[in-house]
Amino acid sequence: MDKALLTQIREGLWELPRGFRADMRVPARVYADETLLEAMCGDRSLDQLVNVATLPGIVGYALAMPDAHEGYGFPVGGVAAFDAQDGIVSPGGIGYDINCGVRLLRSSLTIQDLRPRLRDLGHTLYRTVPSGLGGGGALSLTGREMDRVLRGGVGRMAELGYAEAEDGPNIESGGVLNAAEPDHVSDNAKRRGADQLGTMGSGNHFVEVGYVERVFDAAAARRLGLSEGQVTVLIHTGSRGLGHQIATDHIRIMMQTLAGHGLSLPDRELACAPVRSPEGQAYLGAMAAGANFAWANRQLITWEVRNAWRQELGAAGGALEVVYDVAHNIAKAETHTVDGNPRDVIVHRKGATRCFPDQPVLIPGSMGTASYVLLGQPGALTETFGSTCHGAGRRMSRTRAKKQINSRELRDRLEEQGIVIDTKSLRDLPEEAPEAYKDVDAVVQVVHRAGLANMVARLRPAAVIKG
Repeated sequence: MDKALLTQIREGLWELPRGFRADMRVPARVYADETLLEAMCGDRSLDQLVNVATLPGIVGYALAMPDAHEGYGFPVGGVAAFDAQDGIVSPGGIGYDINCGVRLLRSSLTIQDLRPRLRDLGHTLYRTVPSGLGGGGALSLTGREMDRVLRGGVGRMAELGYAEAEDGPNIESGGVLNAAEPDHVSDNAKRRGADQLGTMGSGNHFVEVGYVERVFDAAAARRLGLSEGQVTVLIHTGSRGLGHQIATDHIRIMMQTLAGHGLSLPDRELACAPVRSPEGQAYLGAMAAGANFAWANRQLITWEVRNAWRQELGAAGGALEVVYDVAHNIAKAETHTVDGNPRDVIVHRKGATRCFPDQPVLIPGSMGTASYVLLGQPGALTETFGSTCHGAGRRMSRTRAKKQINSRELRDRLEEQGIVIDTKSLRDLPEEAPEAYKDVDAVVQVVHRAGLANMVARLRPAAVIKG
């Protein structure tokens, strides 16, 4: 798309008006600086955003965050809210990896304390947390036990002894969506997830030991228990094969029922169903179950990380406490002000983070750059349905990255920066190289200046465990 077609509303905010295309129901808005906007114009991100603006029941705006890039149906980094009675629900607006998200743990150690043991800790984490495509964990779920996890999320993991009492309150939604309906999750999806709880997976998923490089807001950092030099752990993964199969199953059903609901779409990847229809309700119940599985997955990985931490560091390592855990690919029933009135909506966040006032927001970067801790601001509620970015956002496809970046040179470069790398597939490492992603610093600056989320702390990686 030609950048000249967009109108600049203010610094960092652009718009395609409702009249840009005859079938648009709302304007499309983009949060980006000039460089990030040019990157979006170089793929189908903004064309996909315009398509989202045509969907029935959409309210306010179709929104793209500064890390947006082309996705399936919706752009990754897309946000859209649909009327809870008359709107639709679309799996493409949530994504295949339901509740892909990130959890931040804090320690009492400093990076100077840990440096002598960092490489050994990285290797122990690599051996302890199962990873890789199809990698299975030690916990196998079948029948009723799988359904208990799908309904209970982190609460069920606590009952099984894999969570501490302080974990749940520091997780988005307490680590459970009560709307979960395991009966709407296919047997095939349950089979795919049976041995995947407590596993990282592949692609951009990781466990990362890092440290607080810089604090921007001292008071907010103190409230979150963060200080400069402090060692942290980030866990980034989602619902694995179970979530992917839920999306596959329900997209197929919705494609078959489009005509019956009188839906005509500019792109079949936007397959959807009226939110109150049997298909819409079935998907929302299954999606909530997938989200609960993902929270349970990050919880079991947290337990594994704590075990590895104790094994390597003993009592001197102290405790690992949950700062917060956020979902990136999810739809949630919320009430927001639209045109001056409260309205019940289903907010689709695909590659986007919930960002309510004073809520921690975690923005992971690539394995060679930085990650951020932010705090949500009131502007997010008035402008973006309480949403912000979720990461750096890809600027290079995985295929292109593997063609252009030498895996051994990349590993050596990261090691020279003091970053320990443990990975199951050195060949696939270039997919997650820093140059395959946009500038996370620029992305975060956009949402900070827009008043969506304020910068609290910048984290640097020290040891990265990849699938």
